[in-house]
Amino acid sequence: MPLDHGDPGDAPSTPQPLAPIANTARPSAAEEARTIAEVTNAATLASLSADGAPWASFVTYGLLDGQPVLCVSRLAEHGRNLASDPRASLSIVTPELPSDPLAAARVTLAGFVERPEDAEAEAARAAHLAAVPAAKYYIDFSDFTVWVLRVERVRWVGGYGRMDSATAADYRAAAPDPVAPGAGRAITHLNDDHADALLDMARARGGYPDATAAVCEVADRYGLDLRVTTPRGIAVTRVGYLSPIDTLAELRSATVDLARASQAG
Repeated sequence: MPLDHGDPGDAPSTPQPLAPIANTARPSAAEEARTIAEVTNAATLASLSADGAPWASFVTYGLLDGQPVLCVSRLAEHGRNLASDPRASLSIVTPELPSDPLAAARVTLAGFVERPEDAEAEAARAAHLAAVPAAKYYIDFSDFTVWVLRVERVRWVGGYGRMDSATAADYRAAAPDPVAPGAGRAITHLNDDHADALLDMARARGGYPDATAAVCEVADRYGLDLRVTTPRGIAVTRVGYLSPIDTLAELRSATVDLARASQAG
């Protein structure tokens, strides 16, 4: 018997597309994870105490080729935990939380910590200081240790109903999205000034010809996530650009091309 949430029978249902979605391209789970890790420098560290009990701590980090770099004191319990048992994980949440925190994008990176050596030690120190400038006041204290989390497992959650895992190799090979972290103003502009164009996109390319309204929630290098209102209820759909973009500066032309293609459709 498949697991579900135990729908009591009167929960709202999500209307399905009535037409094919023209382009569903979106970032992979590995790309999503790298992007979330890149846009903040704070996380919750899970380590194991001497008795095997889990211990959660608030920490800061930098990134070295996607691998989190921690700087923690042995005076703290989590510092002693890492020194005695290298198994650890980081839970990283996107810094801009929606009204419902469980709808926020987040990622868990799990693996083991190691003390970097030689050239990597210098690079790890620099990576942590670049992300956490205040660490310059304590990083060289004798009780602090720089650790690199060697990521072995990746779990990304994009909000309700959106989640996936990525391999460690895919995570290392992925690059952060160049558009999503800085797209806030552009999204606001689209919603405030181009609601009709978004509605055209949802109807012509997003699979919802019965849409009565559309709001952009996410813009990344591959396309837009639109929340659409229909007589059947509310759904989220994907409208991919005609081709991926590599910079935030290209977002305007990509959405203009989408609008024209949607009108033609």
